Amino acid sequence: MAASKPVEPQSGSGLPRWQLALLVGTPIVLGVGAVYLWNRSRAKEKQGKRNGERKTPEGSASPVQGQHGATNPELENLSPLDRAQSAKNKGNKYFKAGKYDHAIKCYTEAIGLCPKEKKGDLSTFYQNRAAAYEQQMKWTEVIQDCSQAVELNPRYVKALFRRAKALEKLDNKKECLEDVTAVCILEVFQNQQSMLLADKVLKQLGKEKAKEKYKNREPLMPSPQFIKSYFSSFTDDIISQPLQKGEKKDEDKDKEGEASEVKGSSGYLKAKQYMEEENYDKIISECTKEIESGGRYSAEALLLRATFYLLIGNATAAQPDLDRVINMNDASVKLRANALIKRGSMYMQQQQPQLSTQDFNMAAEIDHRNADVYHHRGQLKILLDQVEEAVGDFDECIKLRPDSALAQAQKCFALYRQAYTGNNPSQVQKAMDGFEDVIRRFPKCAEGYALYAQALTDQQQFGKADEMYDKCIELEPDNATTYVHKGLLQLQWKQDLEMGLELISKAIEIDNKCDFAYETMGTIEVQRGNLDKAIDMFNKAINLAKSEMEMAHLYSLCDAAYAQTEVAKKYGLKPPTL
Repeated sequence: MAASKPVEPQSGSGLPRWQLALLVGTPIVLGVGAVYLWNRSRAKEKQGKRNGERKTPEGSASPVQGQHGATNPELENLSPLDRAQSAKNKGNKYFKAGKYDHAIKCYTEAIGLCPKEKKGDLSTFYQNRAAAYEQQMKWTEVIQDCSQAVELNPRYVKALFRRAKALEKLDNKKECLEDVTAVCILEVFQNQQSMLLADKVLKQLGKEKAKEKYKNREPLMPSPQFIKSYFSSFTDDIISQPLQKGEKKDEDKDKEGEASEVKGSSGYLKAKQYMEEENYDKIISECTKEIESGGRYSAEALLLRATFYLLIGNATAAQPDLDRVINMNDASVKLRANALIKRGSMYMQQQQPQLSTQDFNMAAEIDHRNADVYHHRGQLKILLDQVEEAVGDFDECIKLRPDSALAQAQKCFALYRQAYTGNNPSQVQKAMDGFEDVIRRFPKCAEGYALYAQALTDQQQFGKADEMYDKCIELEPDNATTYVHKGLLQLQWKQDLEMGLELISKAIEIDNKCDFAYETMGTIEVQRGNLDKAIDMFNKAINLAKSEMEMAHLYSLCDAAYAQTEVAKKYGLKPPTL
């Protein structure tokens, strides 16, 4: 959301960024939300064969197999393998009847009778006994028997998946992930149950690691371009306005019109001066001086300090400052509304949508003519898939600020998403015409071109989308995210991997703090089979993440790549690459 980070094209859709994998060919990245990569068009009958969860153990007795049961008088004349199969078939009947202790005895007999060189059969007997132990929730025994089965048959999907489920029950997430990754690769990422388990474990691992890392991370100031984009998403924000007349002396400006020195010793006014100079590292300390001295601009200083705490990813420090401003009855309504917008956005990043909605609604109550409230609440509604309400908020923002190009562009995108997901071709065309109108009336709004480019890409109008990204770059040559999107477009449009990577590398060159560029590069390197390089890229993105939620997502991608390296070492399994 713009109130917690600048309005970037990749956040405009409100879709999870793991879906970038979909843009670069066969979806092979095992990452957060991987369940959406299922092939939904498969017939239910076909899908049922792959669902992985069998109600009976492998090799259930058929009428022919049943003739070699324990009561058959010719049993003693059978070969050891046939006797083992007969014991297994008897075990299967007990399994179906829910008599798991009897089934286990039969499978144990089959294991004892089976010749050691018959590895395929022996692995099946171990796997069937593991299935019976699973019914009794004896997870350690399940793991032991599945391990025996996998040792005999390293690509035994049923045994690998059953062991993965047992490992999850014992909270052994790392080994569980390795097993389920192997299963997903063997099943070509088409099985619902294995994808769900992978998704669940990756999310759990990501959250655990992010919680620890985020707590101990070093705060990092984002790039100047990021900060400028952030503030440009506000129009009624007092603290982001230039120094007012009387706050600085004209004689302090030199001949080149460089930034002036401010009057007096006000920490807040010095902080504002540093903002104009893009000397962002000094702003928090100057605001602190103003606050501690009880200066005239204490409320403004609290809000500015909180804003920069949010920008460096320190929500814990930001919240008390925002709380104080919100509860200051003598502070201006504009300041309090802005603090509510920023706290509401912070809550959204922390996945607390109810608190977020409360803050935005309160901001609308106390300052109902503040265009920023409706602009940022509209973005919140998009993230919550409340598109109609989002459009209403953007309309209110536009009514108050008819010159708000950003709100006009985002309204168009909200209408486009509504039409696209609702499969309404006439409304899709109407939204596309709306984009044309926006870029005609606001030719200097880079976001308008960027969002239009996303819609054009959806419609497979790749050439025109490329032109829109070129317009963005012309207007904002320092915006790294545009280069990333243009690079992804080359992959989808022309399958031009070299050009795509060159553009994403350019993004990193422009802004070495662009976590989106590192994440995307890592995603592509996974698809190319360069897992070590992918892990390096994801780790760089993790160190730049601005929220615990983003960090958890990135850890999930990194863990998925790491699991694939382990699977490759253990079983020689690798997904297909670009």
